[in-house]
Amino acid sequence: MVDRGQSASAQLRITRANARFQQWQALLGNRTKRQRAKEFLIQGVRPISLAIEFGWPVHTLLYDAERPLSTWARQMLKAAGGERVAMAPDLLRELGGKDEDVPELVAVAELPDDELSRIHVGPSFLGVVFDRPNNPGNIGTMARSLDAFGGTGLIVTGHAADPYDPRSVRASTGSLLALPVVRSPSHREVLAWVAQLRAQGLPLLVVGTDENGSCDVAELDLTGPTLLVIGNETTGLSAGWRQACDTMARIPMAGSASSLNAASAATVTLYEAARQRRSGR
Repeated sequence: MVDRGQSASAQLRITRANARFQQWQALLGNRTKRQRAKEFLIQGVRPISLAIEFGWPVHTLLYDAERPLSTWARQMLKAAGGERVAMAPDLLRELGGKDEDVPELVAVAELPDDELSRIHVGPSFLGVVFDRPNNPGNIGTMARSLDAFGGTGLIVTGHAADPYDPRSVRASTGSLLALPVVRSPSHREVLAWVAQLRAQGLPLLVVGTDENGSCDVAELDLTGPTLLVIGNETTGLSAGWRQACDTMARIPMAGSASSLNAASAATVTLYEAARQRRSGR
């Protein structure tokens, strides 16, 4: 049921699972629906705040129709563009991705274009490629680490989990909204972009990571423009990426572990790059 109140300025209210609610519900778990609608859901205080701070196009803000809103929620409703929809708590709880708590707000935002030109590249560039990730949470965690250590952009290549899956957005704690994240069909498109940057005079180093790499990551000079390539959680880097990397680096391991989780490996490598850049190597 939808009712628009008594005046033209009244907010839209949704009190039962109508067609519009079902459209937003589909964005939770259906990648194809997200692509067709060019929309995704943003859940949580920090992600919504960052989305508005960084100027993401917010199509709709959904809020709890049955409780007073906090100062933060009122500020977000005032600052964001798009439609405002008051929603029954049980419906909003489902869109918020939580079993018990009803969120104050859920945002419906516009998916960005997958253009590598969105990534700013300069002399201090530090970016990551995540090759064919299976787990959306790992994408979000990698975006969070990249943001924390001064990275510029994340590229997800091949048949992969969706960076705009709500699990990825939540795992990033909003960092996915603070830096460009671009999906690429394969390594070929990224390598053409790398070649173009090099032709413009940028000495871009492409570093793959592997437990059998030829040198420890700390032995590499990561102070210049660098693109780190992290492989699939199970199978590692594709043959195409292995051939394309300038060097393959390993993380020294102790104990019985032979490798790290992909997001953890990225975090360690990004920390080393940030350490070198702070200390001048």
